[in-house]
Amino acid sequence: MLHIYNTLSRKKVVFTPIDPGMVRMYVCGMTVYDLCHLGHARVMVVFDVVARYLRYSGFKVTYVRNVTDIDDKIIQRAEQHGESIAALTERYITAMHEDEKALGVYPPDIEPRATAAMADIIQMITTLIAKDLAYVGGTGDVFYAVAAFKGYGRLSGKQLDDLRAGERVDIDEAKRDPLDFVLWKMAKPGEPSWPSPWGEGRPGWHIECSAMSTRCLGNHFDIHGGGMDLQFPHHENEIAQSEGATGCTFVNVWMHNGFVRVQEEKMSKSLGNFFTLREILAQYRPEVIRFFILNSHYRSPLNYTEDHLKEAQAALNRLYTALRGLDNEETLLAESIDPVFESRFKSAMDDDFNTAESIAVLFDMAREINRLKVVDPLKAHFLAHSMRCLAHVIGLLTDDPEHFLQGGIEGTDTGLDAAAIDRLITQRLDARAAKDFKEADRIRDLLSAAGIVLEDAHGVTSWRRG
Repeated sequence: MLHIYNTLSRKKVVFTPIDPGMVRMYVCGMTVYDLCHLGHARVMVVFDVVARYLRYSGFKVTYVRNVTDIDDKIIQRAEQHGESIAALTERYITAMHEDEKALGVYPPDIEPRATAAMADIIQMITTLIAKDLAYVGGTGDVFYAVAAFKGYGRLSGKQLDDLRAGERVDIDEAKRDPLDFVLWKMAKPGEPSWPSPWGEGRPGWHIECSAMSTRCLGNHFDIHGGGMDLQFPHHENEIAQSEGATGCTFVNVWMHNGFVRVQEEKMSKSLGNFFTLREILAQYRPEVIRFFILNSHYRSPLNYTEDHLKEAQAALNRLYTALRGLDNEETLLAESIDPVFESRFKSAMDDDFNTAESIAVLFDMAREINRLKVVDPLKAHFLAHSMRCLAHVIGLLTDDPEHFLQGGIEGTDTGLDAAAIDRLITQRLDARAAKDFKEADRIRDLLSAAGIVLEDAHGVTSWRRG
């Protein structure tokens, strides 16, 4: 039975979909004015695993992840680059899809864009005004009247009086309350705009997600996800807008993944510890990054360090080494999965998608496979099949073992190629046979200096890149 931690209730709850056998899930996606960073990667990987596991559990899933393609930062970046907003956003959307694919993330079922949802946005704002939950301010901008919505703050646990402390109302904004937020911004000269009953302008960020999610999934759906940084004010405002406009409960379960830190500090350009996902991919293989993300529970902070990435690489090496020497085609002929390990894997994932614990189950399987290789090769094949099937549920161990262990990072110079390595290994074996151990050690050291690790077992020498 699947339990999910619901941010709204602040406890794990038994997941019961609104419609039996079906799950509708919305996740806040990227604002496309730059390349993806590790925080974006975590959101993509975490909710990719949620969708994968729900489907593995027998649910029919509709997964929606939006793209924000109009925003102040997008406008500013396009001006800085001297290109159109459309050209800028298309370039970064393409890059996002490339990064997504590299990480083994399946695309969402629906990927709405804010600029294609203007009719829905305008209709929702019109409804909110009609219900006295929004108003046109003195500047012509449309604002949401926070005080008019009962229950504001229940997602984040914030109180209105506490939020107002220290706030002030700028005279030129003419807001009724310092907490009121913008739904529609009047366009400044030269800015992109759309026609509306309140004049040419563009939507505020929060209303975009309310309009897109309800358009794609209906007024009431199962799961809404995103990063912890979106809990307030973005998701709090989404609840106010959506429930205010529809009169329905907006979302049953709210999921938030934890922050990403670098060397225990917040990732920030001002601290000099900000880098894009592509910069990490230039040093580490995509599956290593995916493993690193999943080896921590999604709600816990994720601390990026070089040592942690190297540990992830070493851990994957151990898992792939267990699969090494087992014929993939023969392995996949198995018709079932080991019931004991599958039960343990499902128990971990049913406990709020505990991927760290499910990975621990894979390591237990790897140890058993290594033992069975010697005493019962047929069972080793079967367990290898089981291990691959379970790992695939969370998007791991999808590569060929030899390719993973002997391949380098794409686009980098790995030094010796496979043929040269095999020749040196043969020379080393010949030297050992001739009892020329000095020469054998010299060749091992030469390979080690090139990042090649030799493994001697059962009279056979295999190799992998370190």
